[in-house]
Amino acid sequence: MNTLRPTTLIQVIQQGLLDTIQDAGRYGFQHLGINPGGAMDRIALAVANSLVGNDITEAVIELHFPASAFLFDRMAMIALSGADFGATINGSPLEINRPVLVDKQTVLRFTKPVSGARCYLAIQGGLALRPWLGSYSTHLKAGAGGFEGRALKKNDSLHLRPGNIYPSLLRGREAIMLPWTADISQLYAAEGPIHTLPGSQWSRLPEQARQHFTSEAFALTEQSDRMGFRLNGLPLFTQPGEEQLSAGISRGTIQLLPNGQLIILMADHQTTGGYARLAHVITADMPSLSQRVPYQSLHFSMTDEKTAAAMLWRQEQGLLLLQNACKLRWEEWLQQQSV
Repeated sequence: MNTLRPTTLIQVIQQGLLDTIQDAGRYGFQHLGINPGGAMDRIALAVANSLVGNDITEAVIELHFPASAFLFDRMAMIALSGADFGATINGSPLEINRPVLVDKQTVLRFTKPVSGARCYLAIQGGLALRPWLGSYSTHLKAGAGGFEGRALKKNDSLHLRPGNIYPSLLRGREAIMLPWTADISQLYAAEGPIHTLPGSQWSRLPEQARQHFTSEAFALTEQSDRMGFRLNGLPLFTQPGEEQLSAGISRGTIQLLPNGQLIILMADHQTTGGYARLAHVITADMPSLSQRVPYQSLHFSMTDEKTAAAMLWRQEQGLLLLQNACKLRWEEWLQQQSV
């Protein structure tokens, strides 16, 4: 039998590298210099929320390794998606992309970076937070949104919204994994080059530089973060021409820096910029890109708008199918518990 409990806490007992509250983003304020922000990996955000029965845009905790450790003050249904950081509950391993019921007074830790760069923790019912400009996402520059507008620290206490718990299911166990997982194989771009569309200054690159852009490997540097992925590779330079005025920019824009290196603008990018905008990463490839780690190499490939739209449509269709499948499994599971 499921019962309802009032808001309780998750306590941060060990501080991570940069763990923040994020949702689908804050849109409509770029003209005021406020970027959308939000989760770096929108697919992992949606998958984690779908697995626990939340709306796909519900706020989650975005984790970087080394990640925070959390003490649950009450029983909770959780799910992890995105990167695999070797999660454990009281030392027992947890799978990602699978809903997990954890008992109160249990500790969630992350032990090692297995794959990916960012892991997302969703909790059934969601976090009890105050929105800022219509979003719960943390805006670090403004010090607003999320939890006090900052990254999580040791001894922080996060309130949860009231949610269903299932004490009869644990039977003395510290955690149980529910009997279904999310197949994410069709949601991320296949291993290969990052697909891009030409930017407004693409034509200023000499032909040889264009060939290098699509044939040479680039590596993420340690300076890559939520603002931008800085790349190291063969320097590219544009042909002499008029100075570029600052203009609006968006997530996925690839800018050419004065030293000939590239930067890909990510979730916390500035809203305007004057560097040459050579290309734009297509939306369908942004989740895969967001999971790249420093020193990992990548290649670029030029595509067209029709192909980019088709790739995004397939990705969105796959996500919708996953959402519906999770909803069906939840309905079946809840019905079984009431028998």
